[in-house]
Amino acid sequence: MTPVLVSAYAASPAFRTWDPHLEGELMAGLCALPDVVGLEVPWLGGIHPHDEEWFLRELPAIELAVTPLPWVMGRCAAAPGYGLASADDAGRRAALDDLRRVRDDVHRLAERSRARVTTVMLHSAPRGGGLIDALRSSLEELAAWDFAGARLVIEHCDAYTGSHPFEKGFLSMDAEIEAMRTSGAPVGLWMNWGRSLIETRDPASVTAQIARAAASGLLSGLALSGAAAVDGPYGAAWADAHLPFAEADSSSRSLLTASAAVDALGAAGAVDRLGLKVSRRPDDRTAADVLGTVAANLGAMLRSAASAPARTAA
Repeated sequence: MTPVLVSAYAASPAFRTWDPHLEGELMAGLCALPDVVGLEVPWLGGIHPHDEEWFLRELPAIELAVTPLPWVMGRCAAAPGYGLASADDAGRRAALDDLRRVRDDVHRLAERSRARVTTVMLHSAPRGGGLIDALRSSLEELAAWDFAGARLVIEHCDAYTGSHPFEKGFLSMDAEIEAMRTSGAPVGLWMNWGRSLIETRDPASVTAQIARAAASGLLSGLALSGAAAVDGPYGAAWADAHLPFAEADSSSRSLLTASAAVDALGAAGAVDRLGLKVSRRPDDRTAADVLGTVAANLGAMLRSAASAPARTAA
């Protein structure tokens, strides 16, 4: 089975209510789940949104994938020209400056915690107006930086299509692939099922997009996360709310079904890591509640992976 990274920040209540005891119990429990080798954690201008020393001390000896996406979205809201793919040089430099801070924090994690950062995620902001050449220039610069051995990946988010409102509105996957190839930078591609669904509005089109990503030879990871075409308990229709598998919570109206996951996993082929990114249920309160939710979704993902066509290296 391909090793799994669980998104800790989607499941954790830490961003609304900080409870170190609950957070410690949750972090240990997530890392003990079957086939889980580590966590995806957010970068919000620093290593931890509440207590950096606690986080450095409590992290187990696991893998970490660091994503600055929540920070990127805040910066995009404040400055529409911000992003690695920005035509505005000041906005592009600001995004690179933030990634320099991410790089420094990755080194601090390596030096002061038991965890090992294996992946740093990049995003092709700005919203609705990125350029391939600008992203290529950013990747060329980033390729010379030392991220303490971590691999850089572009996480494809829903692209600006012009046909419906977007959540992220970044570059298309094909544009990201072109920038990666022309830059020559050793950067991988990371897909997220739910974010591709928000872009395409069709599960079959998500499968096709993942198959194209795999055919590029650049796909290194696939995260399973849901979305819905209607409003529900997790949020509005087509929100990037990290919905669960439909089988794990039918009230979510999630379009991520076991069958869709089988198709996606088969299309992805062999990847270095799988990801699971699901929010806690609206009525989850304790660490045990959240762990039960994540375990149910992880079980659905592992069963889908076992049912998917044999995944061989490209």
